[in-house]
Amino acid sequence: MSGQLAAVALGSSLGPSRRAFRLAVAMLAATAGIHDLRPSRIYLTAPAGGVARRPFLNACVRMRTTLSPGELLARCRQIELRLGRRPTRRWADRALDLDVLLYGEERIDSSALVLPHPRMHDRPFQLLPLLDCWPDVPGPWRSLADAMSPLPIVGVLPRVRAPGLSDDEHRLCGMPDDPIAD
Repeated sequence: MSGQLAAVALGSSLGPSRRAFRLAVAMLAATAGIHDLRPSRIYLTAPAGGVARRPFLNACVRMRTTLSPGELLARCRQIELRLGRRPTRRWADRALDLDVLLYGEERIDSSALVLPHPRMHDRPFQLLPLLDCWPDVPGPWRSLADAMSPLPIVGVLPRVRAPGLSDDEHRLCGMPDDPIAD
């Protein structure tokens, strides 16, 4: 199977966040044109942006996709809505946030999508999960993460595991075996 490597960040501070992550990864894995998913561990982080009040869980999933960047973004928006995302203030607490971080080394600057993600260079809660699931990611991302000190990471949890997939299906998707309990 071919396609472009891409990375999608997951964030949540409301509701059963780990369950939302598992379902989001399963929905991405079930999408035609997305395969070889490799999720990161889950990072517990303090809220950023001055609006959210609750700690966030953050993760990232690297994938190979034949979807265009716009199609990948549209699929992420569909998953967010299906899993309970509601319109809210920027940087507020939320049930699920999916951000397309990278689509290979492609650069896009449109009203709908900017790639690489325009604020990723300032966000350890996106950079560290990205490097966890895509250690050899092209670009300056590793040196930027290394320069961030101290890192505002509160804790690290096991990797995301999608529900309803057998161990063999997880391995076929490139997903690790360690489960997460809510």
